[in-house]
Amino acid sequence: MRFGIDVSQHQLTWHEILRRTLKAEEAGFDGAWVFDHFKPLYADPKGPCLEGWTLLAGLAAHTSSIRLGTLVTGITYRHPSVLAAQCVTVDHISAGRLEMALGAAWFDTEHRELGIEFPPTGERIGRLEEAIQLIDLLMTRDDVSFHGRYYKLDSATYNPKPVQNPRPPLWLGAGGTQRMLPLTARVADVWHGFGDLSTLDEKNRVIDESAQAAGRDPSEVMRSTSLSISEPMDDIRRQLDALVARGFGYLVVSWPAEGDPKVDRFIEEIMPAYVS
Repeated sequence: MRFGIDVSQHQLTWHEILRRTLKAEEAGFDGAWVFDHFKPLYADPKGPCLEGWTLLAGLAAHTSSIRLGTLVTGITYRHPSVLAAQCVTVDHISAGRLEMALGAAWFDTEHRELGIEFPPTGERIGRLEEAIQLIDLLMTRDDVSFHGRYYKLDSATYNPKPVQNPRPPLWLGAGGTQRMLPLTARVADVWHGFGDLSTLDEKNRVIDESAQAAGRDPSEVMRSTSLSISEPMDDIRRQLDALVARGFGYLVVSWPAEGDPKVDRFIEEIMPAYVS
């Protein structure tokens, strides 16, 4: 099992975000994750909310082993050519420690307040599909052209290429059974999903069937979900065991309201039994 930490940067200072990330690195967490939003998702909606990709660059420069990513980047926030350049830059600053996690975007209030276009769901998914193709082209080839419905490249080259070959691992945050999970099954290295165990079972089934229909081994898609550690330790172990039994290989631990003492207990009492 691989564990990541959700550092929960909303309402936090840079120094606290860095402190949590360094704590996770020292404890042996595989990854540290930030949000990619421009206003807080909880507490004071007018509170501080540092930008995700700039944070990743800063964290990359201050860490040495922990992998880094946004959970997840909505495709509406940046043109995919710009996002590709940001991904490559963070991959170089981190010496190849970026996890590239994308999604179709969902926070309509944020878009409206900031004047960012928020197309209907079908169009957002279409943009995500095209963006994945475009980013892959820019990261792996020179002098590439792409003519999609939403995005275009005209003999484009972006260098340097990523440190990771051919590109950083592609995560997709997905829940929709009609388009998003089948897309995940076709192209993603990792699926990150949410829900109770029965919901995750159903979504896992859709990914398995969609991967097989696309001629892909379902085991090529790592399964990831989030893990709350605010519950009693025995309950956390039971949840962990249930997720392991379902083939989940990565869990993103949400920073608990109880703070460092609960994180320390998780690190000391639970992690050693599950990290190989």
